[in-house]
Amino acid sequence: MPEITPQIKAEILSEALPYIQRFLDKTIVIKYGGNAMIDEELKNGFASDVVLLKLVGMNPVVVHGGGPQINDLLDRIGKKGEFIQGMRVTDAETMDVVEMVLGGHVNKEIVSLINKHGGKAVGLTGQDGHFIRARKMMLKDNMGENNIDIGQVGEIQSIDPSIVLHLDAADFIPVIAPIGVDATGESLNINADLVAGKLAEVLKAEKLILMTNTPGVLDKEGTLLTKLTARRIDELFADGTISGGMLPKIASALDAAKSGVNAVHIIDGRVKHALLLEVLTEQGVGTMIRAK
Repeated sequence: MPEITPQIKAEILSEALPYIQRFLDKTIVIKYGGNAMIDEELKNGFASDVVLLKLVGMNPVVVHGGGPQINDLLDRIGKKGEFIQGMRVTDAETMDVVEMVLGGHVNKEIVSLINKHGGKAVGLTGQDGHFIRARKMMLKDNMGENNIDIGQVGEIQSIDPSIVLHLDAADFIPVIAPIGVDATGESLNINADLVAGKLAEVLKAEKLILMTNTPGVLDKEGTLLTKLTARRIDELFADGTISGGMLPKIASALDAAKSGVNAVHIIDGRVKHALLLEVLTEQGVGTMIRAK
């Protein structure tokens, strides 16, 4: 690998300047998931990237998943995870595991890593102040009827942004686990992509960034689609190109773009410093989605 000279380093830093100016005091919602949550080098890289964005004047808000960690704990107790249409089937026992993993271990680890790298992170779930209100989700069957029950899984009714705004204003970095509550106070497991998308809408974010284990959105030949519009996404849904776990991700991204989020990016979290590459360089990585 060729040596990176001080001159090259200075040029790299200079390239970031217009992006720092453009996104000064702007909110960037980041869905953190995939390998970036498992690999130690990638975890530390993500934490330092988030701290850097905060220190140069942006307002990063982290929403995290934790699918592999939930699956690991389910395996240890002899329970098999089940998914329908990209959503985790969540009975009462699975919900206990979700709360333990997302609201406990994973959230605390992310907060600790960000703080270790010099940030001021605060962990939250939607249960705190009931700021994520949800209702039980029912999926549509092949006849288009809402009659597939997947347990304690929620769809978002509303998000109260005040707690997140207060943390931002005090220079804290919110780290949010995607657990909501219904009208009776029952906890509901919510897809993290959906929480990130809705939160980006409510906060009027400049960007929504969804970190994944793929280079972005691929066509049927495996070619990366770098830019997508609402019309093109509808075509990809219709021909089955977008399916499985990508369904809620793309649906969330499209809703956010249509609701005023300036740009939505689906990026490869397996790439070191993917977050900085997307926000602070000309090239960017992954797929960008806009409403038009």
